Amino acid sequence: MIIYLVGFMGSGKSTLGRRLAARAGWTFMDLDTMIEQEEGMTVPRIFKEKGEAYFRELESKVLRDTEGMKDVVIACGGGTPCHGDNMDFMNNAGLSIYLKLTAKALFERLHNAKVTRPLLEGMSADEMKVYIEQKLEEREKWYLRSKLVVDALSTDPGTLLDIIRYEPPYNLGRDQY
Repeated sequence: MIIYLVGFMGSGKSTLGRRLAARAGWTFMDLDTMIEQEEGMTVPRIFKEKGEAYFRELESKVLRDTEGMKDVVIACGGGTPCHGDNMDFMNNAGLSIYLKLTAKALFERLHNAKVTRPLLEGMSADEMKVYIEQKLEEREKWYLRSKLVVDALSTDPGTLLDIIRYEPPYNLGRDQY
C-alpha cells in the first residue's frame, strides 16, 4: 500500500510521514526529493530556470512513478494535489491523508520555523499571514478530497496507524505488519 500525505507546507507531512513509516516498518519518501533526484537540481532551481509549468509536469510524472510501490509513505508537496488529476491519481493508487491545520496554526509553525521556506522568504509577518490564508483557502478544496482527513495537531503515528489498519475501508490486515 501507498500512503500519500497531503497538506499545506508546515503541516507536518515529512515529520509525521517519517514517524508513521518507521512505526509501520515501511519506507518514507519525499516527493520533492524524488523530483530533485529525477531532474538533478533543487526544486527552487527548477522553478527559477524552467518555470512552474515544467515543474508541475515533472511532479505529475514522478508522482505517477510511485504507482505499484509497496509499503511506502510519501510526503507530497503542498501544491501537488492541486494540479492536473494528481488528487484522483493518489486516491486511486493508495490512501491519501490530509494533515489539516488552521491558517493560524500554520502561521505559528512557519513563522517560528528554524528552516526558511523559499516561498515565504522575505515576507513580513503580516504578508505571511495573508499568503497562508489565501493559499490555504485556494488549496483546501483539493486537500479535502483526501480519503482521510486528520487534525495534524493531535494525530500521532500510532493512532493514525491504528485508524489505517482497523477502520474500514482502510483495513490493511494485521498480517502485513
